[in-house]
Amino acid sequence: MKFSQAKCGRTFVIRLEDGDVVHEEIEKFARDQSIKAASLIILGGADQGSMLIVGPEEGRAKAIRPMAQILDDVHEISGTGTIFPDEEGNPTLHMHIACGRKSSTVTGCIRKGVKVWHIMEVVLFELLDTTAMRVTDDTLGFKLLKP
Repeated sequence: MKFSQAKCGRTFVIRLEDGDVVHEEIEKFARDQSIKAASLIILGGADQGSMLIVGPEEGRAKAIRPMAQILDDVHEISGTGTIFPDEEGNPTLHMHIACGRKSSTVTGCIRKGVKVWHIMEVVLFELLDTTAMRVTDDTLGFKLLKP
């Protein structure tokens, strides 16, 4: 386990609107508000055609090949995530959501493009005094959190 400490800063209540791409809007908001780090919760509707990353093709393979899932219709969503700067200082969102419709649910990362269906509500809790950042791990090919 690795860890660091942070302090609570501002809290923002955000409404994303129809057609917004979630990660693009939240990262833009973070840049506009000079937010370096945050935790978030989100709920609302994801539109048809939204894409989630739902896991690697093979769980323990050395070469990680992400699997994508495209939502075939509108889904209710609930999720959580974090923002930390990458190596260039850009606020980078990592968020997973659970998407439900009728009796089925799919859960995954929003990075490939989740579009808002009418509205999504976000509560963003700014984190201050943290040195945590996302650093590229050459072995995995991901930007991993370095507390």
